[in-house]
Amino acid sequence: MTDASGPAPGDDSFHVFDTTLRDGAQREGINLTVADKLKIARHLDDFGVGFIEGGWPGANPRDTEFFQRAREEIDFRHARLVAFGATRKAGVRAEDDPQLRALLDSGAPVVTLVAKSHDRHVELALRTSLDENLAMIRDTVAHLRAEGRRVFLDCEHFFDGYRANPGYAKQVVRTAYEAGADVVVLCDTNGGMLPAQIQAVVATVLADTGARLGIHAQDDTGCAVANTLAAVDAGATHVQCTANGYGERVGNANLFPVVAALELKYGRRVLPPGALAEMTRISHAIAEVVNLTPSTHQPYVGVSAFAHKAGLHASAIKVDPDLYQHIDPELVGNTMRMLVSDMAGRASIELKGKELGIDLGGDRDLIARVVDRVKERELAGYTYEAADASFELLLRAEVDGRARRHFRTESWRAIVEDRPDGTHANEATVKLWAKGERIVATAEGNGPVNALDRALRVGLERIYPQLAGMELVDYKVRILEGRHGTGSTTRVLVTTQDSEGEWSTVGVADNVIAASWQALEDAYTYGLLRAGVEPAEEL
Repeated sequence: MTDASGPAPGDDSFHVFDTTLRDGAQREGINLTVADKLKIARHLDDFGVGFIEGGWPGANPRDTEFFQRAREEIDFRHARLVAFGATRKAGVRAEDDPQLRALLDSGAPVVTLVAKSHDRHVELALRTSLDENLAMIRDTVAHLRAEGRRVFLDCEHFFDGYRANPGYAKQVVRTAYEAGADVVVLCDTNGGMLPAQIQAVVATVLADTGARLGIHAQDDTGCAVANTLAAVDAGATHVQCTANGYGERVGNANLFPVVAALELKYGRRVLPPGALAEMTRISHAIAEVVNLTPSTHQPYVGVSAFAHKAGLHASAIKVDPDLYQHIDPELVGNTMRMLVSDMAGRASIELKGKELGIDLGGDRDLIARVVDRVKERELAGYTYEAADASFELLLRAEVDGRARRHFRTESWRAIVEDRPDGTHANEATVKLWAKGERIVATAEGNGPVNALDRALRVGLERIYPQLAGMELVDYKVRILEGRHGTGSTTRVLVTTQDSEGEWSTVGVADNVIAASWQALEDAYTYGLLRAGVEPAEEL
């Protein structure tokens, strides 16, 4: 264990090994370009992981190009680049194997080799003998070491192989370690193990072989993070993970909960000083590169990881946030959020007001009115836990005793024209009042809501040029419970952004266009408040 200030320069006592660029890229829906891989590698290096497995050079042109460009374009500050490959082929000398030559040509200072450790896989998949498999491991490790490379060996299907033939599985570990592998990684390739099983096997293999061990866990039982930590408890000093748990099937051990647990629960400093506070940002940045929405409920880094909804929780948090939070969210770069819903009590409203910069001053009557108003609106179908901006407008109206807006709607109309050729024309007209001026504006769009949005902008941008910097980026519709399908209540959530961030608003009505208009009104009203524009109309 390193001291509390962080791992010392050159410290090799514990490895955080990331395989997002190789194993993580095998997730369904992820298709990384070389540019994507370079971006992710930079993020991982910024985070401070010790090793970044970049892919399998020689197996495909993309990975070969990645290693070439990484050498030229990235000056790694913390991580060492790792090339992945297999042991020599059966019956081929290591010196003559083109796959091994490609690993050396990659220029990576570290090589991870995958080898069979399950006797059945050796015989059925490799179609060779158990002794030849051991020779393949021995020869390949020795050859790469002689060429100046550091070698890690991944024992594929180790835990299943150990269960079937523990003697042979341990022989694979000994052979690799004695040949010069720095770490022998025990892989739960099928992801079927549970923590107690992992811990028992790792402890036994460590005692019987004396090798330095690592762990690579898949998440098929939902236990990959727990299995990784169980292996650490048993003596493993090398953990293989992927950012956000990306990986084949249901994924790999998630880098971020593993690292957070090691640092905050075990007291083992595995990152450079200050890096842990960047964890949420790094997680979301990588999700952006792979074009997947960040998981809202991911431990530590999800937007809901420190979100509190129940009134009972809020009452306790008002006294001491630690009563319902296992860590201070700022330690991992996240923030506490109070969710406002029909479950809200006085404490929830007061804390949410403070979060939004509105001090309710302990005014019990005011807070009670807001609670009642929220519950009344949620009963009608509104949801404020997903629409902070609409809630803030509601709260300000209660605090001020009146609703104040930047514009007042006289009327709006949306028309959808069905043409003989099968196309549709969408046109909207809005009539507004702003700063004492009556405005009539018309616009077309690629749907009735888009047409309304454009008409609203056409009418108001002359008076409020700040609207030009705002953009509608997400639009969700939900039909709420009702007896008559299309006659049911409709809820619309709109997300809008400017150069500083984004905000969400909600509208509810008996038709989707009316609900959308409510959400749009709130979106631009709130956006103008963010821009520092004072309201002009009393409603």
